[in-house]
Amino acid sequence: MDLIGLAKRVFDLEMDALRIVQKQLNSDFEKAIDVLEKAILADRKIVVTGVGKSGHIGRKIAATLTSTGAPSVVLDAVNAFHGDLGMVNRGDAIVALSYSGETDEILRLVPHLKRLTTSLISITGNEHSTLAKNSDIVLSVRIDREACPLNLAPTSSTTAMLVLGDALAMVLLEKRGFKKEDFARFHPGGTLGRNLLLKVGDIMRPMSQMVILEEEAKVKEALKLWNIKRVGAVVVVNPERKVIGIFTHGDFVRNYEFNPRIGEEPLGRVMTKKPITVRVDKLAVEVLNVFEHNKIEDLIVVDEQYRVVGLIDSQDLAIHRLL
Repeated sequence: MDLIGLAKRVFDLEMDALRIVQKQLNSDFEKAIDVLEKAILADRKIVVTGVGKSGHIGRKIAATLTSTGAPSVVLDAVNAFHGDLGMVNRGDAIVALSYSGETDEILRLVPHLKRLTTSLISITGNEHSTLAKNSDIVLSVRIDREACPLNLAPTSSTTAMLVLGDALAMVLLEKRGFKKEDFARFHPGGTLGRNLLLKVGDIMRPMSQMVILEEEAKVKEALKLWNIKRVGAVVVVNPERKVIGIFTHGDFVRNYEFNPRIGEEPLGRVMTKKPITVRVDKLAVEVLNVFEHNKIEDLIVVDEQYRVVGLIDSQDLAIHRLL
């Protein structure tokens, strides 16, 4: 028995199913996004419900929505009749999952949900089902067959529901302008959250570890201070401590080839003027793009008056796990 071949067949069947569902996307998807967004903007929530395997998928969809700033809860279709229906409020958006569209527990809920005048979005494989007929918006996940060799166990159908749920969450995220820093606020406990919340001021080297000189200072003075502080750049400032240039170890090596007496030169004559800088209050993750796009090794940190307050060496990114 070719076990790897059988596994690949499952992959193929499920990917084929996703392509089929992708082609079924229509204006109802756009309407669903509008309904979900309006609920969030009105300080309401998204209520996701389903039974069995659909229920498991519903929990993941709700978790993804919540983690991306769209407050969502899971309504147990059975417990709903024993008090849990109280979690549904007017103005909430309901997402009901049932591949057949004829799940008894879900259908029993529909009249009660309608009474609350909530918007009902159904995710189903049967657009002519009872659930679909009683929904405000129907999102089809109709597939040709399950990946199960018996065509019985929910496999391709649940994958289609999961991916459609991800599509709802990600499109809603983009439409609302949800950003990295927003994501970090909802994931403060993980490494990702901690790193995304870091500010430039949290990772920069302080002025005490830098070489800062005015433009009249000689290159040889910078060299001496480099050895003492073990840094590879001098930030050149004016009397108000505003940045006017930078001179790096690489600059020294390149200039020495043509001028062995460069040590006697004033920094103002050999420095790179108007160097790239970053504000101290910016998010640290933005520094990655600056280093990548400009191919530099040292980045000067300034305050709102363009006064030097720190320095970031490219090696610092690895130390703070930003790479």
